[in-house]
Amino acid sequence: MAAKTLNDLFIHALSDIYSAEKQLTKALPKLARASTNPELRQAFETHLEETNGQIERIDQVVESCGIKLQRLKCVAMEGLVEEGQEQIGEIERGPVLDAAIIGAAQKAEHYEIAAYGTLAALGKQLGQEQAVKLLLETLEEEKATDKKLTILAEPKVSAEAAGRS
Repeated sequence: MAAKTLNDLFIHALSDIYSAEKQLTKALPKLARASTNPELRQAFETHLEETNGQIERIDQVVESCGIKLQRLKCVAMEGLVEEGQEQIGEIERGPVLDAAIIGAAQKAEHYEIAAYGTLAALGKQLGQEQAVKLLLETLEEEKATDKKLTILAEPKVSAEAAGRS
């Protein structure tokens, strides 16, 4: 990446999160299938719908800013998805795997939270008010998903994983 301006950096970061979201549309159904907790499965299915909406929102940002995304692969998300897939392959289905995939999903959520926060700050500096509004909407969805996963992880899934349910 040879960003010379804030706009170059904005385009690169937007292209990166677009790739990350596309990767998640493939990973979330796998996480849902691997989940044995019905609430967790539903959370992944709901987040898949949200992720598709977030991709549409990125398209709206691109249009409102009059920019073109770069074709690149988000290597950070690729690593996070791969880590989650390894856990699915290595841990027996059940509460322990549910706890592991919650952790993997939250790592991805935290990456997205950081990315959207950065994008909103860049958009603000560039005077892209419509883009900032859309990016902040997605940021709030990502934070809400992270909170849902925490709520699922704390009492029920962790207790099941520890054999206390």
